[in-house]
Amino acid sequence: MTVSSDRDRALDLCPSLRAIIPELEIYERLLRQWQPKINLVSDQTLPELWTRHFADSAQILDQFPGATRWADLGSGAGFPGMVLALLLKSRPGAIVHLIESDQRKAAFLRAVSRETGAPTLIHCARISRVLPKLAGEIDAISARALAPLADLVAWSRELLLKNAVGAFLKGEDWRDELTAVSAADSLEFNCFASVTHPAARVITVVSKSPTDRKAPP
Repeated sequence: MTVSSDRDRALDLCPSLRAIIPELEIYERLLRQWQPKINLVSDQTLPELWTRHFADSAQILDQFPGATRWADLGSGAGFPGMVLALLLKSRPGAIVHLIESDQRKAAFLRAVSRETGAPTLIHCARISRVLPKLAGEIDAISARALAPLADLVAWSRELLLKNAVGAFLKGEDWRDELTAVSAADSLEFNCFASVTHPAARVITVVSKSPTDRKAPP
């Protein structure tokens, strides 16, 4: 697939990306510059960067379009968190907390945020140190290609039970991961087909009885 055809496909799959094309072009340039020094994404996915990473990330916002304040776990190259931040750039009060413990990747995220004007706060620390402090400050939690769903839910559980929703991108093994957690009686899980891969899913998690949240965003 050529770069132009990949970009066109991504824009067709997620039309919301059209509003941030200039920022995504900056993002792409920086990622390609940093990739030889830091393994940000698999080299095999670079020819389909717009589809495999930009569009794949953008689809999360479709599940909770009202969520303005996000925490992105293990952000890595910024997927999905940095893309979410760019999509929310024009929304008053928007902020995406990018949590990444690797210093070099955190430096990359700062470079992208600085050059694109993305509304982010980058935390170079472990999730366990940062996420609990964000209770009451965020609407939603995201992650992609980081850990099994059971771990993501365990890390996020306190915030999910109180005031946040979860949106996690999972690959072909999503059924096994969902089975391992869906018996939880305090959380509700739903899955939605990925727009970029027929076998992948977006798994959403909400509290059945949120204490601080009036309604899902």
